[in-house]
Amino acid sequence: MTLSTDTAAAEETSRRLYVYNGGFLTNTRIKRILSLSGYDVSLGKPSPDDLIGVWGQSPTSWRGEAVSDRTSAPVLRVEDAFLRSVLPGRDGEPPLGLHLDSRGVHFDPAQPSDLEMILREHPLDDTALLNRARDAMDAIKRANLSKYNAFDLDLAAPDPGYVLVIDQTAGDASVTASRADRNTFLEMLFVAREEHPTARILIKTHPETTAGHRDGHYRDTDLGENVAFYSDPISPHPLLDGAIAVYTVSSQFGFEALLAGHKTVVFGQPFYIGWGLTDDRMPLDRRQRNLTRAQIFAAAMILYPRWYDPYRDRLCTLEDAIKTLDAQARAWRDDAQGWVASGMRLWKRAPLQNVFGTSRKMMFQDDPEKADALAAKTGRGRMVWAGKAAGHDSALRVEDGFLRSRGLGADLTPPLSLVLDDLGIYYDPTGPSRLETLIETATTLPDVAVRRAEDLITNIIGAGLSKYNLAADDIPADLPNGRRILVPGQVEDDASIRLGTTDVSTNRALLAACRAANPSAVILYKPHPDVEAGLRSGAVPDAADLADVVLTQTSPIAALNSVDEVWTMTSTLGFEALLRGKTVTCLGSPFYAGWGLTDDRAHPIERRSARPTLAQLTHAVLIDYPRYFDPVAGLPCPVEVVIERLETGTLPRPSRANRLLAKLQGVFASYAQIWR
Repeated sequence: MTLSTDTAAAEETSRRLYVYNGGFLTNTRIKRILSLSGYDVSLGKPSPDDLIGVWGQSPTSWRGEAVSDRTSAPVLRVEDAFLRSVLPGRDGEPPLGLHLDSRGVHFDPAQPSDLEMILREHPLDDTALLNRARDAMDAIKRANLSKYNAFDLDLAAPDPGYVLVIDQTAGDASVTASRADRNTFLEMLFVAREEHPTARILIKTHPETTAGHRDGHYRDTDLGENVAFYSDPISPHPLLDGAIAVYTVSSQFGFEALLAGHKTVVFGQPFYIGWGLTDDRMPLDRRQRNLTRAQIFAAAMILYPRWYDPYRDRLCTLEDAIKTLDAQARAWRDDAQGWVASGMRLWKRAPLQNVFGTSRKMMFQDDPEKADALAAKTGRGRMVWAGKAAGHDSALRVEDGFLRSRGLGADLTPPLSLVLDDLGIYYDPTGPSRLETLIETATTLPDVAVRRAEDLITNIIGAGLSKYNLAADDIPADLPNGRRILVPGQVEDDASIRLGTTDVSTNRALLAACRAANPSAVILYKPHPDVEAGLRSGAVPDAADLADVVLTQTSPIAALNSVDEVWTMTSTLGFEALLRGKTVTCLGSPFYAGWGLTDDRAHPIERRSARPTLAQLTHAVLIDYPRYFDPVAGLPCPVEVVIERLETGTLPRPSRANRLLAKLQGVFASYAQIWR
């Protein structure tokens, strides 16, 4: 089994790494990855037993090389990993991983790098390693990830049948290392036209060229018939799917083309040539081994880099790095243009700003016409809290996710997960929602995604997690014996009740229906925590006449673990019961009903025709639909981080101001109940 990067780093002896580039000292992420990798970043004069750190072949690398020549201290060359960040480093975003190379640098063919030696000498025949590689390749494509990730996923690729010619930035070290220049790029374009005389040729510009940071090699005067620049911020994966050929000098795009199944035509000498998978126009004779795509990927993405986990401040595996970058890229892609938000209570605005306002500060306006005008004026999108959506027809709906917090929303506890729905909202079955679409398509998930969902279910059950994760009493030890059915109470004016029920729409009616259908069963009734707290409507004064036991202040998970079945209208507890293998009967139409996994007593929803497995449903509900935010790191995060935070309790406590607002809200709710 291949060692993970964090295990490998732990085995290294810490060595002093002398640096002569200020970035090593000022970029805290780079310094931290080096430290976790066993290097003590220092200033001064090294001894022969120390190391000298230089950044690849940057304009400052000569300083370290000169010191190395005088002291005989070896050089460690540092470079960004191939999944770097959402935005380029010039925009200030730190890297998610580094290459630490003791021999050279991966893009310079003058001498073998550590990566080349792995590709040349490592067996690369471990089944587990290659399976990891294939799974990671699938995950990267599904998440539309690349080195930089500021893509617009709504952009469609050009009509298929084009040839891609990849431009690179002027002065790029990998171009120089391949002894290439503008003339090489012009030759490459000429050859592409000669070899594909009738095809459209698209010159794909570099993201830093598009952003205006650095010039490329091609000019407007280089264009001609059937040749055009292509600079749209599209993911490389759909762009590669429509290409009939790909030409590059030394770009990482050529590596991605190779992984996508192209026999990339290469005019330079990057690390991925010479292994039998590329059309090499400048061969490197010392590379004679034939490798598969999975083997090259395993070397370049699993064995070679050091990946960093910003949530746990440790080195991590490629799989964790993919989840991290997926979460951060998704947040940027949603939020880059900014938002005008409506229907957001005052206490919610700061937490929402943390989640949706990091790329561009959110603006708040409740009046629909004014909000639409403000969005049009500022180029922002529109969002509205789902329960306040009336009149906000152009806005996306926002609502809490299904692993929300450790505490009630009614107590003003900020959410760890939120959903953003462009079609409707999950609790409204009267129309489609984005969640429904995700569940429909979940039946085609790749195996790696299904396994992630299965692991997620196992972790949720093992941690005993639910939506709110309140401190509560355990189940009574003297429950009656027999077939036990849990009936979870709900907030009766909740939108899921108003929109998702017909004949049975109150907690009392639900209890009565359950008792009528199950006269000899042991019925346990658990009131909703908001109702128990006196904050919302839904109390059943005579619940003890209909249920055998009323579970007050009781853990919902302990209750689920003590029963065989659950009867519900639309409660999220029904979904949590499915995760735990319980039979669930629905008298309403919650998001998890109608897919063949529940006993549905309400009118069927004809459009819910897919039949996902529980793992596929879970992937849609808990991975693809919500967005998660880690308040400890202050970053978008994968669901696994939120599960860990909820399990360990490592979450910031609500502020004193929020707690005061919660008390005032409780007082007003009590008065509202009295005056009803």
